[in-house]
Amino acid sequence: VQLQASGGGLVQAGGSLRLSCVASGNIFSISRMGWYRQAPGKQRDLVAFITSGGTTNYADSLKGRFTISRNNASDTIYLQMNSLKPEDTAVYYCNALRLRVSSRDDFWGLGTQVTVSS
Repeated sequence: VQLQASGGGLVQAGGSLRLSCVASGNIFSISRMGWYRQAPGKQRDLVAFITSGGTTNYADSLKGRFTISRNNASDTIYLQMNSLKPEDTAVYYCNALRLRVSSRDDFWGLGTQVTVSS
């Protein structure tokens, strides 16, 4: 599975950005796709994910500001980020998860930088 993320950039506080991630390869076995982020000096944290069935899940602190969605026809997921804050500054990583009875495989794209200025 290969993941190509795009859409990061520099935005002022209160602004919006939309990230995209296109999946290719053996995607039929993917259970869910999502976004993680990592700020300098911090661990990589879950932002949101969406399952193959369309169920979504968000980090509690981001509910109401971020929305994850998917376009099955183009094997793309999106992350709409509104009311951005300086603390949202991080590298955002696209993730695909393959879950099987006895194994778990995580696939990662190259990150895309999001910088929110105050």
